[in-house]
Amino acid sequence: MTELHDLTALEQGALVRRREVSPLELTEHYLERADRLDTVGAFVTLTPDLARARATALSAGAGAGADGAGESSLFGVPTAIKDLNLTAGVPTAFGSPVFADFVPEVSDGVTLALEAAGLVSLGKTSTPEFGSPCYTEPEGLPPAVTPWDRTRMAGGSSGGAAAAVAAGLVPLAQGSDGGGSIRIPASCCGLVGLKPTRGRISGHPNYGDPVGLATAGPIARTVRDAAAMLDVLAGRRVGDPAWAPPPSGSFLAACDREPGRLRVARFIAPVITDSAIDPDCVQAWEDASRLLESLGHEVVDVPLPLPREAVATFETCWAVLTALSVVPPEQEHLIRPLTRWLTAWGNRVTGPEFGLAIGGMRRFAAAALTALAPYDAVLTPTLATPPLPVGAIRNDADPAADFQAQKEFTPWTSAWNVTGMPAISLPLHWTAEGLPVGVMLAARPAEEELLLALSAQVEEAAPWADRRPPGW
Repeated sequence: MTELHDLTALEQGALVRRREVSPLELTEHYLERADRLDTVGAFVTLTPDLARARATALSAGAGAGADGAGESSLFGVPTAIKDLNLTAGVPTAFGSPVFADFVPEVSDGVTLALEAAGLVSLGKTSTPEFGSPCYTEPEGLPPAVTPWDRTRMAGGSSGGAAAAVAAGLVPLAQGSDGGGSIRIPASCCGLVGLKPTRGRISGHPNYGDPVGLATAGPIARTVRDAAAMLDVLAGRRVGDPAWAPPPSGSFLAACDREPGRLRVARFIAPVITDSAIDPDCVQAWEDASRLLESLGHEVVDVPLPLPREAVATFETCWAVLTALSVVPPEQEHLIRPLTRWLTAWGNRVTGPEFGLAIGGMRRFAAAALTALAPYDAVLTPTLATPPLPVGAIRNDADPAADFQAQKEFTPWTSAWNVTGMPAISLPLHWTAEGLPVGVMLAARPAEEELLLALSAQVEEAAPWADRRPPGW
């Protein structure tokens, strides 16, 4: 028997529009599951009363036309918001005990966009302190784990969001990505994770990333669900310093287009550090290459588009961005050793040095974009290994070793934050032990429509949505 959580987010939205299920019924279904089944460290805060009140109000107005015309395709569908995103009236701790009691008075652009489209948030999903590490093990809280093996990490920094979707606690969720933080947990949890192009989604109202590395984006079980959520999140707001050009149509509609015969560049050499690549990750990349060729695309081996010299420039910017997470001096003892180490590093960078680093990173990005311009897409593994055991990377005694281990686990993802290109992780491979392994596709800036058309074609040829983790 098909349960509501077996359906895609779009199928659930269609049921709401046809008045076959109400937003409140969907909300109650997922609240019950989140309360009973969150053994994956997905949520740091559940807001059942707020969710029910919102769902009740939406239920009263659902289907404003005979067929619900004019409503979002995700109207009435439950979701969740990452603990980094301001949500008025809801505790938002940024993954840190320093802000455990902080309750914002305003919502940010991501939260407002989800609300405007009629989605219902069940609460806040877990993230590591200030969203910095590629694992989600916040201080004093359970780690976020992949439901495929609850002894292994869900990745980070959107680990709680990915764990929630993979365990069927919400049908889709928002994440954010400054160096891979959507795509890493998508790979660990067997999901689709899309980092949009730079400027596609507004950073309103804080605009806290002067470098341009980070953006919000969707985590979902299918490409079409991810595209529908991108339609909800995308768009500029008054005050945005820059924005991506609007798409020709909806991102969801792009999934129904034939991408045509594409030239796909591929490389597997690690970008940011020398990593040992697990055979399953190599196999996933090779299998994806053959699949693309079988679909009529030309797959071409290319050199690394970013030199190793770019890494130090990226790290300087990353450290400064960590230092911008202002912590009151009397509470500095509460932050994690890794955060303290990165903050100290960032504070040592002078203003001119930071400016030179931003300029240098833009020059590295321009060279990479020029080298990749002849190709419609780029294929790499998402991660160097399948999901690692909880605690395998975290090293409070030696933050430098922690940082290096993160780089070895994620040697490709941050390249596309540097260039600003859209990139997506697709769950195309599972190990013999049943662990998910993602592969990553990137496209030219502002070409999410082509990237989604290609990803939907890949999903149709090698579907994964019927896979269910233990405890589903």
